[in-house]
This record gives sequence, C-alpha cells and structure tokens, in this order.
Amino acid sequence: MVSFDCELVGKIGSMALIRKKDNDIDYNIFSRLGAELRPGFIWVSSGATEIGRLDYMKRNLGMEIEGTEDEIKTDYAAQGQAILMENYRRFIDPRYSVRQVLVEHQHFNTDLKRDHIRRLLMRAIEYNAIPIVNYNDPVDVEENRKMELSTLKQIKGEQVVECVDNDETASVIAELVKTRILLILTSTDGIYKDHMRPETLMNEISGSNTSEVIENIRIAQQYCIGTSRAGSNGAYAKLEYILGPVKNGTQVIIGNARYRISELLAGSAPRTWIGVR
Repeated sequence: MVSFDCELVGKIGSMALIRKKDNDIDYNIFSRLGAELRPGFIWVSSGATEIGRLDYMKRNLGMEIEGTEDEIKTDYAAQGQAILMENYRRFIDPRYSVRQVLVEHQHFNTDLKRDHIRRLLMRAIEYNAIPIVNYNDPVDVEENRKMELSTLKQIKGEQVVECVDNDETASVIAELVKTRILLILTSTDGIYKDHMRPETLMNEISGSNTSEVIENIRIAQQYCIGTSRAGSNGAYAKLEYILGPVKNGTQVIIGNARYRISELLAGSAPRTWIGVR
C-alpha cells in the first residue's frame, strides 16, 4: 500500500478568486475556502497580480499602471500579495496559523533548496499551520529567469521546472511532499473532450495501474486545445504537470472553484478524477 506524507495539496487559479463583471474580489470564494482549509493541507494560490491590478484601479479612477510588461506585473503582484494573504488570514479558522511561502523556479531545481522547501512545508503541517504558496512574481524578471533556466538545462538536461504557472508549482509541490490528493480548482468543471460542450466533461481518467493512467492522460490531452484566457496554459498543460504526482500514486481532482472542497473530494460535484482504480 502506498503511504503519503501529506493529505492534500490544492491550487486555485486567479480568475476563480475574482468577480470579473464587478472588477472585484470574490469574497465568497475566500470565505468558502477558509471554512475548509485546515492543517494537513498545502494551498497554492494564484491571484496576487490580478487582485493587485483591481486594487490599483480602485484607487486611481480606473486607470492602470503604465510601463513594460515586467514592470506592470511586478507592481501589481507586489500590491496584490498583501491583499491575497489578508483575505486568507481573515477567513481561515483563527485556531490555525497561516504561513506565506513565496517560491521561484530556483527553489525546485537544486536538491538542497528542494529539501529546504519540503521541510518548511512539512513543519507547517506539524505545527497546525496552513501554508499559502505563490510564485514570487514581484522579484521575477522574465529575461533573468530564462537565462537561469537555460543554464540549468545545460547542466541538468530537460529535468528543469519553471513554476511561473501555479498549476506546475502545485504539481511540483504535490510530488515533493508526496500528497494523497492534488486538487486543482479552476473556473471550469474539469477536463472536456470539447470545451464548448459541457456534456463532454470527462468525469474520470483512470486505469488499473500507473502506466494505464498515464496512457489515458495522453489520450485526454488530444482533446485539450486552447486556453480559458491569455497567459494561461490550459488543460493540456495541467495534464502534463500532474504526471509526476500520478507516478507517486497521488489522486488528482480538477474541478470548479464554485464548489466546496469537500464536495469535490466526495464526488458530489462535477469534476475530473484522475488516478489508479
């Protein structure tokens, strides 16, 4: 029987945390998450950049920051990080500690730094704390990152992670801590054969062993064309990122952030469940 060191690694996308029509934070989502997050969970949260953008616009008559793409992203993320953490702390049970963990690609591409992050996350579980993990966008510069990754690839080959996409970050962490469940919350109900037709939701991608599951993931990827928004990598990339955790025996659930964590885990809400049966 497979043993696990962590109960759940979860991830929520930035667009699931806002009310797009209102240009505002969706406080109901934070409230619902806060009611269910508990020690034993590691939570990867996007949203800092988009929340920072909305907050800046509120304070500046709807105007946006001007500058290069890197500068704009940096400034919005720096402004949004504080608000993101404020809302998690506000809604998570006050009996539990909340710890912010800001990561970059370099933290997962050397054994020493990977071990440091792993021990940090495992101590959080030990001390009744909930880690809220996000990529450290305020200090990230794309040109520098690409140079560093290029150098790493020359040293290590293709086994290099970038982690700018929090789907990848969640999957890397899920593999690192060997979690029982990886939950990816999005603005859709899961993986579709045709994203324009809700009835084509794939409720399960499974197999009798890990090899069969991976084979069926590859088949599912053939249906995944396009993304929900500019800058996202879409369903194909999500399925690519989860291969590592699946090889560890982790169950993966991809579902809509409008449902409770407990509903998605129990299967009482629409979802795509991935794993060995």
